[in-house]
Amino acid sequence: MAGLEIDLGASGTTRAESVTEFTRRVKVVLEAGIKPGWVRGEVTNLRIQASGHVYFTLKDAGAQVRAVMFRGDAARQEIKLREGGQVVVFGEASVYEARGEYQLIVRVALDDGVGRLQRDFEALKARLATEGLFDKTSKRVLPRLPRAVGFITSPTGAAVQDFCRILVRRGWRGRVIILPAKVQGEGAAAEVAAMIALANDPGSLGLELDLLVVGRGGGSLEDLWAFNEETLVRAVAGSRLPVISAVGHEIDFTLSDFAADARAETPSAAAELISSGFVAELDRLDRLAENLDASAAAGLAAARDRWTGLLDRLRLLSPASQVERGGLQLDDLSNRLEAALARAAQTRAHRLALVAGRLAAASPARRVESESQRLLGFWKRLQAASPASVLNRGFVILRAADGQPIGRAAELASGGRVRAQFADGEAELRAD
Repeated sequence: MAGLEIDLGASGTTRAESVTEFTRRVKVVLEAGIKPGWVRGEVTNLRIQASGHVYFTLKDAGAQVRAVMFRGDAARQEIKLREGGQVVVFGEASVYEARGEYQLIVRVALDDGVGRLQRDFEALKARLATEGLFDKTSKRVLPRLPRAVGFITSPTGAAVQDFCRILVRRGWRGRVIILPAKVQGEGAAAEVAAMIALANDPGSLGLELDLLVVGRGGGSLEDLWAFNEETLVRAVAGSRLPVISAVGHEIDFTLSDFAADARAETPSAAAELISSGFVAELDRLDRLAENLDASAAAGLAAARDRWTGLLDRLRLLSPASQVERGGLQLDDLSNRLEAALARAAQTRAHRLALVAGRLAAASPARRVESESQRLLGFWKRLQAASPASVLNRGFVILRAADGQPIGRAAELASGGRVRAQFADGEAELRAD
C-alpha cells in the first residue's frame, strides 16, 4: 500500500507509514537486533491448544513476556510445562504483527526447580496439615436448606453476577448477603479474614447466617495467592459457620479449599450446591402434590362409584320404582295380549275365508246362475232363428186358410185364398 505524502513546508515532504508497514519495520529491527538466548522465569497462564502449540507467560517479580512453543518443538521436550513451574528456556524474540505484540518463540525448555510460590504453597500446606486444619473428620455438614447465605468476594467482580444468576434461575428462596472484600493483591487475605470474623458475629449483621461462601473468579497462581495465605486459611478453618470455598476455576486449588467444609469448582458451582437441597425439596413437593392430586382424584372417583351404586340400589328398592316397574310389566303383558289376540283373529279370519270360498263354490245359487246363463244363450240362439226374426229381415210367411205355413208353390191352388204375414202385420191374398 502506498504511503501518504505529507507536505511539511520548508522542511520538505515526508511519507506516512501504514500500521502494517511500521509493525513490520519494528519486527525486522527487533528480530535482527536481539539475538536468541536463555531466559529464566515462572510459567503462568499455561494453555495447550488442540493443534499442539503451547502458549504461556514467562514472568518474574518485575516483568512478564508472552511465550509460544510450536508443536514440533513441544514434542521434542524432555520436561512437561506446568503452571507455576520454574524453567529456563532458549528462544528468540519475535513480533506477532496481527496484535502488534512481541513474544518469545521458545525452542528448548529446561526445569529450573519448583517456583517460589509453588514451594511456599507446598510448605504451608504440609505445616497446616500437621496441625489438623485439613482433617476431613472436622468438616461440618452443610445445611440442606440455608435461608441466609453470606458471600465474601469483590462486589464488582463477575463472580457475584454468576452466583446470583444461578440462584435466581434455580428459584432459590433464601437471602444473600454480599460481604465486600479485596480478593487479589496486598491486604486481600486480611480483608477476607476480617469479613469471616464479622459474619461469625451474630449481632454484627442484624441477622443470623446459615452458611458462608468465600470465593472469586479464576486467575493465575499469583492472582489467587491471597487464598493461600496462612491468615485466611486459619480464618476459614476456624469459622463457626460452615464455609464453602469457591475460588478460581475447576483446575485451580488453594489452601482455603482444603480448610473449608466444602469446595466448589467455581462460584456458579457454589450457587448450585447451595440451592441443590431447595431444588430437590421442590421436586419432592411437586411429586407429593402430583401423588396427592392422583390419590384425591382416585378417592373421589371411588366414592362417586359407591354413591352411584347406592343410589341405583335405592332407586330399585323405592315404592315409586317398584310401581314404575309394575307399570312397565303391565304394559308389556297388555302389548303381548293384544298381539296374541290379533294373531288369533287373523288366523280365524283366514280360515273363515277358506271355508267361505269352498261353500261359495258348492252353493245351488252358483249352479242356478250357471244354468241361467246357459239357457240365456240357448234363448238368444232361438231368437236368432225365430219367424219374427226372419220377418224382420224382410221375409214373408204365407199361411193357408187353416193357418198352416205354406212352404212350397205346389201347395197353392189357382184362385185360392192365402194369408201373408209380414213383420208389421198380415194381408189376404189370392193365388193366380
